[in-house]
Amino acid sequence: MTIETLTPDAMSVVSMGEDPRGFADWQRALQRLLTKMPVLYDTFSTARLAEAMRRTRDQAEEVDVRIPTRSGPHELKIRPVFGPAGDVHAMRLWLGPATARIPRPRAAVGAIWDMTTQTVQQPSGITQLTGISAEEYLPRMSIAGLFHRMSAFDRHAEVLDLLYEPKPGDKLQFEATVPNTSGPVGRWRITIRARDDQRTRGAWLLIEDVSAADAPIGSAALERIGLREAHRRAGTHLAVVQLEHTSISHWLTDPAPWVRWDYLFRPIDVFHPDDRARLAELGDRVRVGDTASVTVRALNYAGDYTPTTLLLYPYPGYSSRQLAIAQLLRVADDVPVLEPHRHPPDTHLSAPIGYDDQLRHWLAGHLKRSPA
Repeated sequence: MTIETLTPDAMSVVSMGEDPRGFADWQRALQRLLTKMPVLYDTFSTARLAEAMRRTRDQAEEVDVRIPTRSGPHELKIRPVFGPAGDVHAMRLWLGPATARIPRPRAAVGAIWDMTTQTVQQPSGITQLTGISAEEYLPRMSIAGLFHRMSAFDRHAEVLDLLYEPKPGDKLQFEATVPNTSGPVGRWRITIRARDDQRTRGAWLLIEDVSAADAPIGSAALERIGLREAHRRAGTHLAVVQLEHTSISHWLTDPAPWVRWDYLFRPIDVFHPDDRARLAELGDRVRVGDTASVTVRALNYAGDYTPTTLLLYPYPGYSSRQLAIAQLLRVADDVPVLEPHRHPPDTHLSAPIGYDDQLRHWLAGHLKRSPA
């Protein structure tokens, strides 16, 4: 049983074994668990079990309790799941006979969406999940980067809605396929609770590895594949842009090849510092349903900036969050384009602005899988 502790005032069961439980009431789940083991009633109680859970959550301690019963000793084991700051984002609980074989828990980590920095913060333990290698690890990544790892996923709107307007009590659970450059395809179950307190303005996450060797690989709908291919052939590049924070939240088509949007320390660095204010000022126009355009300098893979026009359209249903659909058009045809699929970056800025080593590793893996 996995119990999430993503907010200080709430706990719930998110999975039992291989099966999701979608924020089930943890007290009822524990009562049902004890009901299946009536032999424990003489020496153990739900109150004692709850106290052990709170100790794990509050003190980040592992719990091992041996419970004598008439039919032999039983054991309670609780293991914390840590996030990037060392907080307990969840607990793994096992209760059963001491002689029983304890299943090895799948990898799981906590993560934090920080709206101020526009990054998903993740611990190094995420490399234990199927679908991500140690060479690909980033302490922080953009939400667009997280979406880009997923395939056959269509719940972006729900995720962005929760992340960009965090309200206490808002929660979401979903699964996504994560392709792998050097191994089997991964499957992640992601549980999110919104937070808006002194600790976090955004959300806390729990990511569980639920990969299975014999699981079918999900595929996008034919309509979606056709639309993406049409955009690719037409050279159209569409993205969801967060205007207030001037960052790219999600690519609706293939990313614009001249824009260095990924593997950045700060997602806002995709646009030149002197252009961000002009982009943010268009939020009011887009929010009332108008279209707008602005030409900005977009970071490229050579470390320079390419003049790029953004044609902005309202994002249906989400305009209050300053999200807009943007079509990116490269302005200067005489400026060489260093496409990421063909050449590794050779940033020559005075200081690195992103995780260039990880980007080179990803590009090398992409080139191996791509036709010449």
